[in-house]
Amino acid sequence: MQNLSRVSVFELTGLNFTSEYKYFLFSLTLLCYPFILMVNITVIYVIVINKHLYEPMYIFLCNLCMNALYGTLGFYPKFLYDLLSDHHVISYLGCLVQAFVIYSSALCEFSTLTVMAVDRYLAICRPLEYHRIMTNNMVIMCVIFSWFSPLMCMLVGVLLSSSLTLCGSYIDKLYCENWSVVKLSCSSTMLNNVYGYIIIIVYFIHSLFIMCSYIKLIDTSIRSKEERSKFVQTCLPHLLSLLNVTVALLFDVMFTRYGTTRNFSQDLRNFLAIEFLVIPPILNPLIYGLKLKKIRSQLMRFYHRNIIRDIGDMPRQM
Repeated sequence: MQNLSRVSVFELTGLNFTSEYKYFLFSLTLLCYPFILMVNITVIYVIVINKHLYEPMYIFLCNLCMNALYGTLGFYPKFLYDLLSDHHVISYLGCLVQAFVIYSSALCEFSTLTVMAVDRYLAICRPLEYHRIMTNNMVIMCVIFSWFSPLMCMLVGVLLSSSLTLCGSYIDKLYCENWSVVKLSCSSTMLNNVYGYIIIIVYFIHSLFIMCSYIKLIDTSIRSKEERSKFVQTCLPHLLSLLNVTVALLFDVMFTRYGTTRNFSQDLRNFLAIEFLVIPPILNPLIYGLKLKKIRSQLMRFYHRNIIRDIGDMPRQM
């Protein structure tokens, strides 16, 4: 469909109330983003170089960390630039690309957590059938599913948004997202609304599926001390990740669609809007790295080896 939009540039108004401490936010973000890159790249590197970690659970964890790098790339560089700029604008195309990257990453998080729930269910509840079902081909299919489904969902959503005639250019957020663009339309948005509700329902079903699998997991785990230990070690980090991203995205979707500026202060809305771009990318590699014994031991070996090497190189450099 032909794009009839009269808007070529959007203004992001979410930072209009933070000018008095924008340099503090810039410094904090400048520390946060490299830390996100470091912890996620480290976990990915450790899993890739250790062949005995080529198991479904660790491959899915690697996928989760790769998704964190992908999603944060769509937000942090632009956010850092906006913090130092007096004009918080983004081009029409840039807005659609940013919305696509950030929300396809959020949906990919749900898809990856779903396949991780399947993996844990099979490992704990059906251990004798685990290796027969979770083959290499099945793992590849799960990884493809966790990326292909969110990317296609968001691609269709962005294409629907790009077909709208827009009569406004102010987005009351720190970044672009589809529904904020849709709300600026002066033409019918019924198709966009229906599609948006379909996406919400599909990923709500993802969450229900995960919760049902965990009810079964808990029921199985309480029967023996060994299963309880396996549940705490491998499933508790997954449950914390799911709870965090679900609450953050639920608020983001509900406020964007139904909230008003009178409900919450701008600063609180800004924090809750970016929570899923801050907490999960930091929390996931840390809690998995600390709770999973194989990952923890490999991380300790990795850092120990590099620290010893650097210390050993110091006398020669001097």
